[in-house]
Amino acid sequence: MEENQIEKEKYEAELRCLRSSLLANTSEIGDWKIVKCMEAKLLGENMPYDLESLNKERQEVRDRINELELLIKNE
Repeated sequence: MEENQIEKEKYEAELRCLRSSLLANTSEIGDWKIVKCMEAKLLGENMPYDLESLNKERQEVRDRINELELLIKNE
């Protein structure tokens, strides 16, 4: 296998993992935590999670996703 192809597949695998981490209901930074925070806000309850920290972690993942997408596109 060509070295560029191996590198591209490595990026694609990482990309799948990162996307999954945002979506999975078992993930520590999953969408479900955002939904729980929205529910709490709408019900006037205390936030069940530190929203600032959660958003920061999720943004770091989204930034890496964007970076990987560019790397894959330019391979």
